[in-house]
Amino acid sequence: MAQSHGSCLCKKVTYTFTGEPVMQAAICHCLPCRKVSGGTHTTNILVPLAALTITSGKEHLKSYAAAHPSGMTLTLHFCENCGTKIYKDMDGEAFKGFAIVQAGTLDAGEGGMEIGDVKLGAELWVKNRVPWLGSMEGAGQLQEFA
Repeated sequence: MAQSHGSCLCKKVTYTFTGEPVMQAAICHCLPCRKVSGGTHTTNILVPLAALTITSGKEHLKSYAAAHPSGMTLTLHFCENCGTKIYKDMDGEAFKGFAIVQAGTLDAGEGGMEIGDVKLGAELWVKNRVPWLGSMEGAGQLQEFA
């Protein structure tokens, strides 16, 4: 089973996950993802929470929970030093037991999945997509999560 590696910008928090993601690359345009990324969307990969291990810097990993427009609670897990969002989770039934890993935190050259290996599966919350960013070819287009 392949083991993928990732980290925050300052490298204080590192992680691994084992196996293939349950869902590769969901681009999310929801308003909380815009705020989290400081851009137009986040790029997410869904992995079983049990497959994700914080390998160093657990003491630097902080969390923040907020209401999501879907009615679920979104919890962000980030490095307290550099602010990098490592992963998110949500309390809705469809997300229970999964970590929503931020694809940009994957490290290259460590074995396992790298950012260039991520395949786009879906665009979520396209009703919030900015007008100057077109739909991504080959990706399912969902108005919200469904």
